[in-house]
Amino acid sequence: MWRGAVLALAGAYFLVPLVASFVFTVHVPGRGISFEAYTGLLAADGFTRSLLLSLGLAAATIALSLLLAVPALIAVRIGSPRLRPVVEVVCMLPLVVPPIALVTGITTVLRWGPDHLSRTPLYQTFLAVQDERFPVVLVLAYTVLALPFVHRSLDAGLRAVDVPTLVEAARSCGAGWPHVVLRVLLPNLRASLAGAAFLTLALVLGEFTIASLLGFRPFAVWIVSISGAQARMSVAVSILSLLITWLLLLALSRAGAAPASTATAATTSRKES
Repeated sequence: MWRGAVLALAGAYFLVPLVASFVFTVHVPGRGISFEAYTGLLAADGFTRSLLLSLGLAAATIALSLLLAVPALIAVRIGSPRLRPVVEVVCMLPLVVPPIALVTGITTVLRWGPDHLSRTPLYQTFLAVQDERFPVVLVLAYTVLALPFVHRSLDAGLRAVDVPTLVEAARSCGAGWPHVVLRVLLPNLRASLAGAAFLTLALVLGEFTIASLLGFRPFAVWIVSISGAQARMSVAVSILSLLITWLLLLALSRAGAAPASTATAATTSRKES
């Protein structure tokens, strides 16, 4: 009974605001029910461009975060366990630094670079990372913000897997290090990789402060920019963004839920050898 009561309260806490928001978008006083807030989304200026930009930034951030974190954590787990606290502290630092302080530092660097490096090849690099079509500087900033979540997810996955045994079994069978990482370790970290991608995707799609202060217009900034002139449409976009995020996160969770049989196979081969 108590479990049902807690679940009912939690469900009401999440669903009532969503239902109220949906009613606000479809009920027009004096006109009744209207879905103009939803039918006009695709024709809204900047909707498709900002959504595709945010999805592209999310994909690039996920790839860069995993590319940085996975080899580092595996190397620490296998070869240098004493460095694990150092890596953990470094990855947790973004939780200590407020986003407003981070974006202030980024802005200072972006202003300093062109003034002092105008006669060097790096000048074009500073311009390229600020390209409005795909601002690489946002990918770098989001990667820093996502490091704590990526580290926690991957660290939990590595703790749950007997990494030394898997590596020893694969190496004893003649596998090289690329094969060990790609075909033995990563399949056993499928759930952790999906969890890290899950959290990074949610972070990027909902981040507003850094993008807004740097002058870029991804999806979250676009929603806020139209909220003053088109309140119903902005709420409709927020609801749709939640649905899109849920669908993407569901896809990632299903991808990470696939059974990984590599651990059992590797352990069996080790015992046979």
